Order: sequence, then C-alpha cells, then structure tokens
Amino acid sequence: MTVVAEREHEAAERAGYAPLKERVRARGGLTTRGLGLVAAVAALAAVAALSIAVGTKSIPLGTVLDALDGRASLPERAQDVQFIVELRIPRTLLGLVAGIALGLGGALLQALTRNPLAESGILGLDAGAAAAVVIAIQVFGIGSLTGYIWFAFAGAAGAFTVVYLLGSRGRSGASPERLALAGAAVDAALFAVVYAIALLDSSTFDRYRLWMVGNLATGDLSVLYGVLPFVTAGVLLALALGPSLNAIALGEDSARALGANLNRTRVLSAVAITLLCGAATAAVGPIAFVGLAVPHIARTIVGPDQRWLLPYSLVLAPILLLLADVAGRLLARPGELQAGIVTAFLGAPVFLAIILRRRIVPL
Repeated sequence: MTVVAEREHEAAERAGYAPLKERVRARGGLTTRGLGLVAAVAALAAVAALSIAVGTKSIPLGTVLDALDGRASLPERAQDVQFIVELRIPRTLLGLVAGIALGLGGALLQALTRNPLAESGILGLDAGAAAAVVIAIQVFGIGSLTGYIWFAFAGAAGAFTVVYLLGSRGRSGASPERLALAGAAVDAALFAVVYAIALLDSSTFDRYRLWMVGNLATGDLSVLYGVLPFVTAGVLLALALGPSLNAIALGEDSARALGANLNRTRVLSAVAITLLCGAATAAVGPIAFVGLAVPHIARTIVGPDQRWLLPYSLVLAPILLLLADVAGRLLARPGELQAGIVTAFLGAPVFLAIILRRRIVPL
C-alpha cells in the first residue's frame, strides 16, 4: 500500500468510513474511550459540587446541602443559604458553560487551522470582543457586564467574520495559513484601538480591566441566560462536524476522495467557533490556556479522532476552569484571584510539561 493510500485509509477510519470488520475490532477501544468519558463526566460533577461548597467563606456542608435541595435551614444560616443560591451556584453554572465553550471552541480552532497552538486570540475573537467593550464603555457610557456583553459578542463575531473573509480570498480559499495571518493582522489592529482608548481615558480603563482579566464572579444569571442559546447551538454544530473534520485533517485531496465538502465544513466550523468563543469571551472575558491546552490533553487520551476529541474537550475544559476558580478563592482568602489569572499560572507549566515529555499527539 502506498503512503498516500495509507493516509487515505487512516483518514477513512478516523472519519468512520472504515470497513465493518475493522470497526468491530476497534470496539474494545471504543468501550475504553466511552468509559473514560463517563469518568470525566463524573469528575466534572464532583468539581462542580466542590465549586459550590468551597469558597472564600467557610460554610458547613449541611447548609450547602440545604441550599441545593431547597430545604429550609436554621435561621442563623439563612444568609449562607442565600449566598450559595445567589452567588456560588450561578458562578458555578457560568463556569460550566464558559468552560464547555472554551474547550470545544479551542479544539475546533486547532482542527480548522491545523495549528496546535491555535486559540481564540489567534483569529481575532478576543481582540474584537475587547474593542467592542471599550467602545461600549467610552462611547455609550455602559458600565455593567450585562450591558456590554452583547457588544463583546458582536465584536468577537464581527472580528472573526473579517478574519475569515480576508483569509478566504483567492483560489485556495480559507487555508489555515491565510486564516492565521489574517487573524494576526486583525488582532494587532484592534488591540491598538483598545489600548489607545483605554490609556487615554482612565475611567474606561478601570472598568475594562475588570472584564479583561477573566472573571466568573458576576453573580448574575442574566449573563448565563444571555449566552446559553449561543453556546448550545455551537455545541450541537461542533459535535456534528467531527467526521468531516477527521476527513480534512490529512489534506484537501484525501478529504475530497472521502466525499467531504471542504468549504461547507470550514464555514460551519467558523460559525461554531464564533458562537462558542464569542459567547464565552463576552460572558467572562478572555481566559487564557483553557482553549489552547485542553484539546492537547484530550488528544493524549483519545488520539486525533475528532468524534472523541470534541466530547472530551467539552468535559475536561470546565473541570480545569472550575478548579482554577476554586483555587483562586482559596489562595487569596479573604479576597480572591480571578479565574483568568489562575489558569495562566496553573496551565502554563502543565502545557510545557506535556510538550517536554512529547506526549502531544499530532493533529
């Protein structure tokens, strides 16, 4: 078998087109991956419970359970129950949704650009959201998160649209190289606008920096309700793209031979990335590392098969984000470190360790 034929056969197997006989042999691997995914979901549930139970203020476990099941607690614990219901539970739910969006969006970005270092910043999403936020604050006088969340989402979507249009010009279409170059140019231009406005207006900078560090502590379910429809649509679209992304992973010729529609896959991937990363960035601000490293961690567990890589990224990312948020609450008591700061400190050494041990599975 030639090298090209071997690669096409590998692509077909990864895309789910392998002969029945070979798929039957792989059932053992599928079972292992499925059990691993169940274990990851169980770990996510445990971390979510930890996020609700642990924080800057010590609250007895019995009071936490009362708050979760709606039972009346002792009168002296009523304030603690209110604290859990109105602050910790919304914070945990927002971390779950944002983590899902960041992990899945990062995995899609790396698959679309075929760049193992791709994250939302590389295609202008963070810069677009940041530019829209400072404009909302400085021009329109909006000072609340719920007020400029829609500006942030629109800015992220608009920036990525510009990047995609620039990167898709020419006969080759939206190639990974073109998208990366266009993203770098748009990112530099938009952040120049951000810094110019923020540095010239101190009040704008003060409000902008609170969003920019990456923060889950909004305590406002309206933020969650605002981004949830976009994240839900992005998740469904991303998971449906797994087989097509597998087919194009080895190049355009192999993908066409397998019947994949390259342009449609790229456009739908771009839409899903915009929905996921745009919504997460708008809700909690730019959070580094999660979308970059989680797909690599998932890839070391399940390999390059996008049908498994995407669900694993979806589950592992909120685990990392919620753990970082809990760590920030514990390390700086009675204050707290924002989740975006903790992910940078926590994630960078882990990512470097993965690289140094050569455990990253190729895209």
